Amino acid sequence: MTYNIYAYIMITMAVAELKAHFSRVLRDVRNGQTVGILYGKARKPVAMIVPYRAERTGKREIGILDGRVKIEFMDDFEMSEEDLVRMR
Repeated sequence: MTYNIYAYIMITMAVAELKAHFSRVLRDVRNGQTVGILYGKARKPVAMIVPYRAERTGKREIGILDGRVKIEFMDDFEMSEEDLVRMR
């Protein structure tokens, strides 16, 4: 098992090691750890196992970026509300 530092510490392991220690890996992931999976002799990254995060059920806060972001449109920009709705 090796440790790589990106924006956080992530454990990496080869597929064979993952298979041998799968229960422990799941326990670590449940506790918030991210695990990178390496494949082949070159140990190339192929996947990550990350903790599951349940969907938020609460209401979303409106205006969270108010005063922090400036949005400007070109003078010739035109879009109707219908155009905006169709972009989804």
